[in-house]
Amino acid sequence: MIEIHAVTKIYKDLTAVKNLNLKINKGDIFGFIGPNGAGKTTTIKILATLLKPTQGYAMVGGYNVLTQPDDVKRVMGYMPDNFGVYDDMKVWEYLDFFAAAYKIEKAKRKQIIDDVLALTDLSEKKDAMVDALSRGMKQRLCLAKTLVHDPQVLLLDEPASGLDPRARIELRELLKELRNMGKTILISSHILTELADFCNTIGIIERGELLYSGDIQAITDKLRGGKVVEVKVKEGFEQKAEEVFMNDKRVQKVEREGNEIRVYFPLDLEDTSIVTDIMVENGIKFTSVKELEIDLEDVFMQVTKGIVQ
Repeated sequence: MIEIHAVTKIYKDLTAVKNLNLKINKGDIFGFIGPNGAGKTTTIKILATLLKPTQGYAMVGGYNVLTQPDDVKRVMGYMPDNFGVYDDMKVWEYLDFFAAAYKIEKAKRKQIIDDVLALTDLSEKKDAMVDALSRGMKQRLCLAKTLVHDPQVLLLDEPASGLDPRARIELRELLKELRNMGKTILISSHILTELADFCNTIGIIERGELLYSGDIQAITDKLRGGKVVEVKVKEGFEQKAEEVFMNDKRVQKVEREGNEIRVYFPLDLEDTSIVTDIMVENGIKFTSVKELEIDLEDVFMQVTKGIVQ
């Protein structure tokens, strides 16, 4: 649904995006990660047809952003980081204005507005004044505006910026619902722990260059170099457990801190439940066993160098 081919964007003496190649499949939620000034917003604006690349081209929904911008706008919804809301308008009027801009017939607008308000949980605010809404509600209203023409692709630039914890949770659940509806979503964010919860693919960008992209688990496994299982053993079994794991040929590395032991395995190990088998066979009593989940913050810190443009 999104293809970026050798895109470069240069502003005078600054290269904001450098030879970027990327592909996002239908139904993906793609987390676009990078420090401030990395080139995320520039890339999103190119996809939204608001900026022209210096070199290269991009496709959205099968349409070229350079030669078919009107077709791109029909299949794409764009939610910028800093969006404007019009004062002295009611919520339904705000949405009706944008529905008219997308040339949706007047007879169909009322139902569409009711549908997007219900989806974004704003039905009760239909007749409220836009400038009276909280920041979280304005954020949801902007997303509702982005959905009025039922786009296949959503470009969301820092949609959770400035939201309180409850509003972020509600937004996260809404994005999951949109994915279930078959939408393809590109979302940039600095809140990495939340991205890991609902994104299935990510791209890490720094100084305009894409460092990694693809399946989250695959990237994490590659950077870790294997699979990691954390075990908590009962008091008195710490040393024995550490020795048993260290002597097992399938284990790459063992780390122990108190009664917590991390056991590292190669990527090609299909079933990490052998950890439980090893402990049972050796009479080691334990309280928990879990394969460590994705930690995007660790990945981000390992991949990026903290250099800004």
